[in-house]
Amino acid sequence: MNLPRPEYPRPQYVRQNWVNLNGVWAFEFDDDNRGLREQWFSGSHSFSRQITVPYAFQSRLSGIQDTSYHDTVWYQRPFDVPTAWAGQRILLHFGAVDYRAWVWVNGVFVAYHEGGHTPFSADITHALKAAGNTLAVRVEDFSTDLEQPRGKQFWEKESASIFYTRTTGIWQTVWLEPVAASSIERARLTPNIDEWNLTVDYRVDNPASNLTIEFEVSFAGEVVAVDSSPVEALPVNMVRVLALNDRAKNRLWSPEQPNLYDLILRLRDGETLLDEVQTYFGMRKIAVENGKILLNNQPYYMKLVLDQGYFPDGILTPPSDDDIRYDVEITRAMGFNGARKHQKVEDPRYFYWADRLGLLVWGEMANAHQYTDRAVRRITAEWQAAIERDYNHPCIVAWVPLNESWGVPDLVSDSRQPNHALSLYHLTKSLDSTRLVISNDGWEHTKSDLCTIHDYESNPEVLRARYQTTDGALSAEPANRAIYVPGFTYQDEPIVVSEFGGIGYRKSDWTGWGYTVATTDEDFIQTYRSIVTAILDQPLIQGFCYTQLTDVEQEINGLLTYDRKPKVDPAIIRAINEGQSAG
Repeated sequence: MNLPRPEYPRPQYVRQNWVNLNGVWAFEFDDDNRGLREQWFSGSHSFSRQITVPYAFQSRLSGIQDTSYHDTVWYQRPFDVPTAWAGQRILLHFGAVDYRAWVWVNGVFVAYHEGGHTPFSADITHALKAAGNTLAVRVEDFSTDLEQPRGKQFWEKESASIFYTRTTGIWQTVWLEPVAASSIERARLTPNIDEWNLTVDYRVDNPASNLTIEFEVSFAGEVVAVDSSPVEALPVNMVRVLALNDRAKNRLWSPEQPNLYDLILRLRDGETLLDEVQTYFGMRKIAVENGKILLNNQPYYMKLVLDQGYFPDGILTPPSDDDIRYDVEITRAMGFNGARKHQKVEDPRYFYWADRLGLLVWGEMANAHQYTDRAVRRITAEWQAAIERDYNHPCIVAWVPLNESWGVPDLVSDSRQPNHALSLYHLTKSLDSTRLVISNDGWEHTKSDLCTIHDYESNPEVLRARYQTTDGALSAEPANRAIYVPGFTYQDEPIVVSEFGGIGYRKSDWTGWGYTVATTDEDFIQTYRSIVTAILDQPLIQGFCYTQLTDVEQEINGLLTYDRKPKVDPAIIRAINEGQSAG
């Protein structure tokens, strides 16, 4: 069978042996919530439908394409473990399941996970049979739950305004891999370009006595660091600092030169190789200083595009790896050096291609839309897991836990809510001190490393006047919201217009709206040129994010149609972004 999404799903942490479980599974809606009572996980139930994993049942690629409410669903499929894996532990991995998942193997419960955007795994060795295994998954995803981190997934039956079709269930790859009794559990990589070294924070799962871990760093096949260390016999985090011996070659990572180093970690018991993991990193530093953004200690102007990460046939799931790569390539081709992945914890394959091809990324959490204690617990837990998953990607230069006060609508009147936004800033910094953090992108900041403003003003002269001075920029009240929450003030952070534009231009069968309207190619180009030039002409502004890369459902304000066809020649957009005058 030709499996959908056959590419390796965890590109930052590669083992050679694995089995892809994507493909056709048995499937069932459980609208009456009978499945647990009737023990559908035991194999007694005859499933009436089939679904193609990893596409949500709402999508065309799933083979079902039903967008009505079905808040509890079940999956089932048979599988075998390769005989060559005998004697090893078998791990079952899920890239993402929206929103809560229960997993059984041969009727044995093996895993529970909450969080629709983050991965989870289970050691299923104890539940396996020699052959003829059965995997069952139950999923709950309450369509109208506003306490749930859901981002752009609309809680009404039909998508509308800025909200889109929901996804329920498995929407990233499911797969198996074998590991030894002792294996490398994680490796967190922190480059330091000032000292020209790499800190490896690692953990060994089920460590034993007399184990050794080896590190081998190379660039384009040239070995630049080799080291080894004994492994502590307790499951604790261990740290190794690797000095790279090619400092004079200045192999930094940037969108202009996306240099990447390879790292191999090997776990040995004497001469016996227990585990080998291949990963990579970039020598890259992001910082702010004196109102400027610095990339690798040099001022850097961010030219970002807002990217929702939705697809007409797969919704949140890209149809193929080529589709993911294309989005990165076309973004670069239009003269952007980065993307703000909006209200979605993106597929790791996107970050892989951004690393390889050279594109800055702001990583953003999908927000809830109601403030409660449960919403706080949910976003806090899932956000930590997202940062853990994506920490090693050099393309990610900023974290955005909240957007436009979503989930915290009463920042002015409810003292808990600014404290929540502030706590997310500090929580993020406690997990990752190497990246910029925006507490609440767009307006009503508490503490942020960038002063980011959403401004859909369509008159270029108004934009020019507004951003001539800091006071003018801070006096803007997008959506009638102040730039800072009372009690917090501007502290000379770099100013970035992190949403603007949104020119609505229909160039496909999809109909909808935009923040402004263009009716011809010439009209679209002229409007785009006028507002982008107005932003570029203001020395106060240190970066922008144009709305948006593609049309999405009823939004037709993309530079591309929903099926990724450019509305105008990408070279024209590139010339405008690069500040070239009309030719």
